[in-house]
Amino acid sequence: MIILGAPGAGKGTQAKILTDSLGIPAISTGAIFRANIAEGTELGQVAKGYMDRGEFVPDEITDALVKDRLHQDDADEGFLLDGYPRTLAQVGALDEILLEQGKLLDIVIELVTEKDALVERLLKRAEIEGRADDTEEVIRRRMEVYVEQTKPLSRVYEQRGILAQVDGLGTVEEVQARIQAVVAGE
Repeated sequence: MIILGAPGAGKGTQAKILTDSLGIPAISTGAIFRANIAEGTELGQVAKGYMDRGEFVPDEITDALVKDRLHQDDADEGFLLDGYPRTLAQVGALDEILLEQGKLLDIVIELVTEKDALVERLLKRAEIEGRADDTEEVIRRRMEVYVEQTKPLSRVYEQRGILAQVDGLGTVEEVQARIQAVVAGE
């Protein structure tokens, strides 16, 4: 599975709830990058430069990270990708990774949300969590980058017949109920 949505749409929160209920790992490239930044690794330092500008970490770095993560034993029975793929090139890289492993994507869930509500949500989160990468200027840039680079992915997955769009506004429980209904095929 993949979960798509603009920054602040609730992907991480919803991914955690969904994967806990399904017993599969939530694989978040953002969380992996933030962990590397906190640990001061070389990858973390490289990623931080891009993230501080509101830009995506280059595909070759992200693709290698995802390939390595999908080869871990806990992903054998399924997984949910959060924050990957983000570009059409990454879609191709993921297709190759999955082909190598003999796996197919079952569903791509896209959380559909309103831009201004997301900016407000992210500014509040930045205040609560002390996230340096969530200034209003950077948030708005991330939204632009999302529209330019990631939004086209939903068209690809729609053409493949595996895209499910879910209203991402409302309480965590309301959104989760919508996602569970889609996953259950209702």
